[in-house]
Amino acid sequence: MSGSQLANTNVSLYAEVPTPDEIRLRCPMTARAAETVSAGRTVLEGILDRADHRLMVVVGPCSIHDPVAGLDYARRLRHLADEVSDTLYLVMRVYFEKPRTSVGWKGYINDPRMDDSFHIEEGLEKSRSFLMQVAEIGLPAATEALDPISPQYLGELVSWTAIGARTAESQTHREMSSGLSTPVGFKNGTDGSVDAAINAMLSASQPHSFLGINEQGRIVVVRTRGNRYGHIVLRGGGARPNYDTVSILMTEQALAKAKLAANIVVDCSHGNSYKRPELQPLVMSDCVNQIRLGNRSIVGLMLESHIEGGNQPIPKDLSQLRYGCSVTDACIDWATTERTIRAARDVLKDVLPVRQKTEPRA
Repeated sequence: MSGSQLANTNVSLYAEVPTPDEIRLRCPMTARAAETVSAGRTVLEGILDRADHRLMVVVGPCSIHDPVAGLDYARRLRHLADEVSDTLYLVMRVYFEKPRTSVGWKGYINDPRMDDSFHIEEGLEKSRSFLMQVAEIGLPAATEALDPISPQYLGELVSWTAIGARTAESQTHREMSSGLSTPVGFKNGTDGSVDAAINAMLSASQPHSFLGINEQGRIVVVRTRGNRYGHIVLRGGGARPNYDTVSILMTEQALAKAKLAANIVVDCSHGNSYKRPELQPLVMSDCVNQIRLGNRSIVGLMLESHIEGGNQPIPKDLSQLRYGCSVTDACIDWATTERTIRAARDVLKDVLPVRQKTEPRA
């Protein structure tokens, strides 16, 4: 057998993908989009530095599968963001990659046609185009970094990045995070433990060298400076939530022991709502009340929200898909989203400025 045969026993095909530069030429950054992304990163860094008193709220569909409905949602969210901007800073969830426990649709980049045809080259270009349109609306975007190559195609259009519960322990993702240009939220493990996320924050704050690709698609050694804006995201786990006051206090103590800033984002979905979307507003209300009563460490919240509530399976006939309804995790609907965010703003509008004045700088 040849060396090639020995190396590629289980590989059926190598399909070339356009380089990051080629995708950028097809969908170049606009001045308006660049302004939105830059402003978003600056505000989020200010919130983490306690220079901005507002609370970040990362809100939007569990995943993007229909760009038309996604932009419909983005326009609605932009109006709401303007309404609550004195108290809450809204960032739209724009998730294109979905980690799978076993099998299932892996997201818009991997399978944009939702038919197992896996036109990844098409998914990258369409995802970049969607992010560009969201930025031109004036909304900063948040995404989960799952594939370590994708940021070279999309990273310049993202203002906040999540590292998921399944990948926070990954050395590859810790190294990648050390070079990302956004603040990075590391989720606690699926068992509920915060240790992996804290270790990830420590690792990502340091310089690293690793293999990657550059804008021309060449394999290079990437050398990073380290990312000082890592923070923890509590998403529940181990069959229990972890947004309660005791869990928050224990997380604060763990962060202090690691000499990390007490910056906590609470994901109101996933384990914190037992994956029941109707419980997300209750989780958010509880966290808002903790802040009202004196909590200083909760700097952000996350909601999974779409135009229609719930979720749906992917049918063979895609024309049967319900408009504005998730095909991954179940979401709250738009009316509930508006009520929940407006209620948080009403409670916190006079609380957060006072908290910021008494908050010691990290």
